[in-house]
Amino acid sequence: MKNKINRRAFIGMAGGSSVAICLSPRFSFAGMPLSDRKINVGVVGGRFGLSFYFNEHPNCIVEAVSDLYEDRRERLMNTYQCKKSYESLEKLLHDPKVEAVGLFTPAPDHARHVIMSLNAGKHVLSAVPLALNMQDCQMVLETVKRTGLTYMMAETTTYRQPVITAKKFYSQGDFGNIFSSAAQYYHPGLEELYFEGGKPTWRHGLPPMLYPTHTTAHIVAVTGERLTTVSCLGWGDDSPWLKGNMYGNPFWNETAFFKTNKGNAFIGEVCWKGAIADTERGEWRGDKMSFYSEYKGLGTHKIVSVETQTGTDDAGFTVAKPKMNLHEQELWWKTMLPEPMRHPTGHGDSHCFITHEFISSIIENRKPEIDVYEALAYTVPGIIAHESALKNGEMMNIPNFM
Repeated sequence: MKNKINRRAFIGMAGGSSVAICLSPRFSFAGMPLSDRKINVGVVGGRFGLSFYFNEHPNCIVEAVSDLYEDRRERLMNTYQCKKSYESLEKLLHDPKVEAVGLFTPAPDHARHVIMSLNAGKHVLSAVPLALNMQDCQMVLETVKRTGLTYMMAETTTYRQPVITAKKFYSQGDFGNIFSSAAQYYHPGLEELYFEGGKPTWRHGLPPMLYPTHTTAHIVAVTGERLTTVSCLGWGDDSPWLKGNMYGNPFWNETAFFKTNKGNAFIGEVCWKGAIADTERGEWRGDKMSFYSEYKGLGTHKIVSVETQTGTDDAGFTVAKPKMNLHEQELWWKTMLPEPMRHPTGHGDSHCFITHEFISSIIENRKPEIDVYEALAYTVPGIIAHESALKNGEMMNIPNFM
């Protein structure tokens, strides 16, 4: 792994670690199509790439698809009503009709594939994370800046329905100051994907915090804050499942305590093993209101307000208790998407939002919500957190950038 870099050079290029972040309202979206222009897209990756509904977007045509395996190429062509396929990304990038690519390839390939695609003159939507090490993060940033093309990271958390709700609450000032927040990405059972055909896959031993974006997006996407320092601890059990992985990773689970550029606390956990609920959720705790999203299949969303009511605590003392109400989650896809895309999708109904934002940003010649700087703000804290875990929780600084 290329995990060593001149951090001073990275921070300098990014604008310095003490850059003042301008927090903008987060409850905004591309809206309905305002143009008849069509973007010709190539979809790469015949597993995850099947589920993004490019063919339903009124401003999109799936021009070509690609996967290394013929059966997956066939599924992509059937899904996207496309008659053209390529055996590799390299061949697809030579197609002059393809203007943009959706890259849904293994995580260790993301940086290389993004750079290849941008250098070929294509706009890029890429699965998470942006990269697995600081050197590749720097190279992607340099390439995006040099080419001037659109790069968007396909982070699902940003468009999960509860996170969109949290964005709305934040933009309205309902939280007041979010002094503390937390997120959990629990995905037990991933060891079943560690080997395929008797060979290790890219998932074998992947450090949890090198796949951090499903947690970090819960704060960065809502408030725009940047994570500035971290102390992280990992847990492993000397399992033979982890032996010999290409990352040299000893951990199944990692728990990180972050500080934001506003001095607030954020706790992020990524866990692959244990008696844990399979979930992706967040909590935003404000001085006026707090919002707790549900564990998948366990309970409901809750809002706690600063309004109080008289009650008694466990010791029988009379106290002023905050009000807690159940929150019925809005289905934002019913109103915020083009008509053909108004339906449930994967990862908390986020997939059509991702596709719509990417295509719309190209049509409107603007930066997408999860541009390269946002993608770095989601990704880099996890890279540094894993370094901290390998150093038994050493407090470490995280580069910030504009």
